Amino acid sequence: MALDYRKCAEEIFSHLGGRENIISAAHCATRLRLVIADNSKLDKEALENVEGVKGMFDSNGQLQLIIGTGTVNKVYDEFLAVTGMTAATKDDVKAAAASKMPVWKKILKTPGDVFVPILPAIVASGLMMGIVEAIPKFAPAFGKTDLFSFLDLVANTAFALLPVLVAISSARVFGGNIFLGAVIGLMMVHPALLNAWNVGTAETIPTWSIFFYPIQQVGYQGHVIPVILAVLLMSTLEKWLHKHVPEMIDLFVTPLVTVVVTAYLTFTVIGPVFSVVENWVLAGAKWLITVGYGAGAAIMGAIYPLTVVMGLHHMYNVIEAGMISSTGVNTWMPIATAANIAQFGACLAVALKCRSQKTKSVALPSSLSASLGITEPAIFGINFRYMKPFVAGMIGGAVGALFSTFIKGTDMSGNVVAFGATTYGVTGIPGIPAINNIPMYLLLMLISAGTAFVITWFIWKEDAPKKAAAQPEPQPEAIEVPTVSVIRCAAGTVLQPAKGEVIAREDIPDDTFAQGILGDGVGVRPVDGTVVAPFDGTVTSVFDTKHAITLEKDGMELLIHVGVNTVNMAGDGFEAYVKDGDEVKAGQKLLTFDSAKIKAAGYDDTVVVLLTNSDDLEGVGCGAK
Repeated sequence: MALDYRKCAEEIFSHLGGRENIISAAHCATRLRLVIADNSKLDKEALENVEGVKGMFDSNGQLQLIIGTGTVNKVYDEFLAVTGMTAATKDDVKAAAASKMPVWKKILKTPGDVFVPILPAIVASGLMMGIVEAIPKFAPAFGKTDLFSFLDLVANTAFALLPVLVAISSARVFGGNIFLGAVIGLMMVHPALLNAWNVGTAETIPTWSIFFYPIQQVGYQGHVIPVILAVLLMSTLEKWLHKHVPEMIDLFVTPLVTVVVTAYLTFTVIGPVFSVVENWVLAGAKWLITVGYGAGAAIMGAIYPLTVVMGLHHMYNVIEAGMISSTGVNTWMPIATAANIAQFGACLAVALKCRSQKTKSVALPSSLSASLGITEPAIFGINFRYMKPFVAGMIGGAVGALFSTFIKGTDMSGNVVAFGATTYGVTGIPGIPAINNIPMYLLLMLISAGTAFVITWFIWKEDAPKKAAAQPEPQPEAIEVPTVSVIRCAAGTVLQPAKGEVIAREDIPDDTFAQGILGDGVGVRPVDGTVVAPFDGTVTSVFDTKHAITLEKDGMELLIHVGVNTVNMAGDGFEAYVKDGDEVKAGQKLLTFDSAKIKAAGYDDTVVVLLTNSDDLEGVGCGAK
């Protein structure tokens, strides 16, 4: 049975705490995205049970309702019609949600905003790097070919020039000119500088002496934090200059001053200071993984899903990028995989154990998505919602992460190295080509998912469906059938559809109606705001502006038009109670209208009743009888 989009939208709206509680609304491919002013006013249980809503979660300040591809856009259109809101973009909703975040969360969210757009380039390069490095292990001669050299160049480019990608993305996030951002990034890896990876083997480090201050001529290959902060400075300075430099010289002065000042401060303060800070961060991350015989890794495997819930998991990209740049191995990735694949195991257990078809229809595809490293549907749609599966997933993640600390990998030459991947931003099954010990990686996933699956199977029980309280049978609205006929012909009789004084067609205060151009009939000067069906028939059309309706019975084609020129009111003051194709009974309510609004707008409220095909009918007579 097809979903009633209007009903779905109306039910969603009814549980959101009123129109004033909705700040913004947009949709993506599968979800309705809402920014809510006060979450305490939401009826979350009722929202989850709305027909058409497959799941719900709150992320980054957004209430996201999972509705489905091809359906969410139709529900969204009806939602706008129901609420009277205007369409917003995903960026609008993100901006509205971000404005509600505390400062600390905005700071932690920034790395994710920077790294998410460049993940496709990083993932592609990392997977290719893993494949290219794996082939010589089985075919050593391939490592000496030109094809290997070419593929190695392609795979390494994104990582060799990572600061440029980070700078461009940072400029977009901070609102700066992305091309000026690119210049800053290129400057930090300029070939005239000593490559950062060669500093340890260099006999001397060249320096500049500028304003009596020595500046080391060293690049920032493999660094990300200094790049992000340099572009933040650049963007802030650029925007300030745009506001204060006269427009006549802004085009020349602003870029010049921005680049020169940013470059100087980058090489004298930001770079030297924060490259050290970044090294401390990386050292701390490595220590955390290995501390207490893997206890630190287990803790991170457990709490990783919590950072997903808070929308902060992309902050790990800084650590992972630094690991790859410094050692070529991302040892954080196995921990993330253990955490994510454990959520897959927990969600799969729910999918197989539950009896509710609605829960199963969400859990099964969500678990498959989690196996590919995309855990949000599983976490928010199932695990976190029922909590016990989420906890089971945390335990599975901890066990898998602990196991990862006892594994080693091998590099292209067969040397033993830390267990990890050649890329970041990818976990689960897609991470297989990038890992440096595939058999142990598969075992890691089995342990993590299996632990979570078993625990979930034994501790989670599906709630019995709630029995709805007995509701009294809705009583049909009493129908008062009109007794006065206003139009008669051989095909039948048209009863008076609105209470009031019946006037001749010629007395209707509009030439088009009065001259019978649209057909013969009468007018009614209404005494209340209700229009009812004048016979048993079929609704053929309800105007979008709800001020007019057409009906048909036994060849009679009838137009009921409320007011003169009221189409200009665009539906304000009108409401329809039927739709195209409805079968109606005489006396059934069709439309309501507000005469006071019509008159306040400067229009006449006469209800016009016309047989639009009166020329084709025999014996047409008009007037009250």
